[in-house]
Amino acid sequence: MAKTIIISNRLPVQLQISNGTITAIPSVGGLATGMKSVHSGGDSLWIGWSGLTDEETPDELESQIDDALAEHGSSKVKLTQNEVDGFYFGFSNRTVWPLFHYFMEYSEFEWESWEIYKSVNQKFADAILEKADNDDVIWVHDYQLMLVPQMVREKRPNVSIGFFLHIPFPSFEIFRTLPWRKEVLAGLLGSDLIGFHTYDYERHFLSSVRRLLGPEVSFNDIYLDDRVIKVDSFPMGIDYKKFSEAAKEHAQRDESKKSELQKRLDTHKESTPDAKFFLSIDRLDYTKGIAKRLNAFEYFLNKYPQYKEKVRLIILAVPSRSNVPQYQLLKKEIDELVGRINGELSTVSWTPIWYFYRSMPFDNLIDLYTTCDIAWLTPIRDGMNLVAKEYIATRTDKTGVLILSEMAGSANEMNESLLINPNNFEQIADTLDKAINMPKEEQQQRNTLLRKRLERYNVEKWANDFMNSLLNQKEKDRTYISRRLSVDLMNTVMKNYKSANKRLVFLDYDGTLAGFHKDPQMAKPDEELYKLLDEIAAQEDTDMYLISGRDKETFTKWFMHKEYNMIVEHGVWISRMGKTLECWKR
Repeated sequence: MAKTIIISNRLPVQLQISNGTITAIPSVGGLATGMKSVHSGGDSLWIGWSGLTDEETPDELESQIDDALAEHGSSKVKLTQNEVDGFYFGFSNRTVWPLFHYFMEYSEFEWESWEIYKSVNQKFADAILEKADNDDVIWVHDYQLMLVPQMVREKRPNVSIGFFLHIPFPSFEIFRTLPWRKEVLAGLLGSDLIGFHTYDYERHFLSSVRRLLGPEVSFNDIYLDDRVIKVDSFPMGIDYKKFSEAAKEHAQRDESKKSELQKRLDTHKESTPDAKFFLSIDRLDYTKGIAKRLNAFEYFLNKYPQYKEKVRLIILAVPSRSNVPQYQLLKKEIDELVGRINGELSTVSWTPIWYFYRSMPFDNLIDLYTTCDIAWLTPIRDGMNLVAKEYIATRTDKTGVLILSEMAGSANEMNESLLINPNNFEQIADTLDKAINMPKEEQQQRNTLLRKRLERYNVEKWANDFMNSLLNQKEKDRTYISRRLSVDLMNTVMKNYKSANKRLVFLDYDGTLAGFHKDPQMAKPDEELYKLLDEIAAQEDTDMYLISGRDKETFTKWFMHKEYNMIVEHGVWISRMGKTLECWKR
């Protein structure tokens, strides 16, 4: 029986070793939640790193760990501390993460880290190959494992493979700076379906594939050898019901059941009834723009001094990758900014910024989401940003204002929020002023639309849509088989062609007149092809067009002197009777 194999850097369970006993506790993260509908029953397996290095795992506990993971449908990939340092903290988070988020100045291109990244990807691929059958469906997740699809494809050419990137894919001009750019693309192209959060990321990827590797790209299909690879966007949702139901339950609690945090929030609300709470929740990461947000908050208070003692910014910065130098410097910068702004602007009864550097339990997150009037989320670059969606899901009375960076992937789905450029302090200050004074009716009108959309496209639908698309792609590969025309049908076509008063002939180039080749020189027309085309073009009452996805420069060099009609770059450029290729205008 075919099964689904899910692969990610970390497993959806956390291992705890206590008194020589292993306990596996399910994770509650977004990916683990989203994959519940896919990772269920005995027909699914999740492969990943357990979180424990080989050095941390006593030999006598290996079998216990395997048994504990098996209970949750999981299987581990063993990694040493050196592999974790080079693969995860090294290439993944010091090369790929900053580069794909447009922080080129933080990107490190170290050969040793790349070599470890390759070897660890091979470990994951080997773990898949050990468990997979030819009719299984494999779904690989995220930037840590971009080489895995091709590594699996080389050994199992007929298996169905999907890949989803949970971070942005950068523009070609950024991506091309990666020394191992072609190897990364080749790794991803081992997939049958490649998914991104937004169409922009999809477009950047297709551009890089076409310009660096040269295969035929038609809309969102890539033609590589004898395969068609589909590229599509699947914006990830949240567990809408979980957050909405938690907020409803929270609103019904009596005073005795409220958390200490909620009681303190209520006290401050009651002391200044017309005050507004701004909420900022992020991992401590330079991509999130926390330092810029603090400077923008100071700018806002100086531009609109009437809001001093009337607003408070609550910042929750969740610790992340604290052993990476850039993150240590960022933590220091934020600590100093909070201290300086509070020191300069605080009064006896008012502290403008409340700053928490820690994780918070789910119940406390609900406290913050339901209490704060304005969510202010302005990442400099973010693949999606699910916090924005969680905030809206908890606003069960449909009040509250979401201010969201247009650089976040979720901005594409949340146009009813107040979208801003995180680098424009003037715009941010004016938007904060607008949010503070937004009428309740307008808040509810905007949030009604947002909530309906989030409820409809939740995380489970995201996972199911991807899987259905992957299965459909598999069926297409089986269905689209070329067959030679029968002699009778060919004779009929030729008879009708010869007797026609006017003929229009469209000839596809790659795959029809020439084979598929990555190197343009290999697809260059020879004298025999020129002769054939000359004969067709010379026929009376016949218009012949060459069609290709190739660039206009190549086709100008090959065919302009022949004065053929040409349509290139998938219809963007057209030439008639040897005239210069011109951009098609409607």
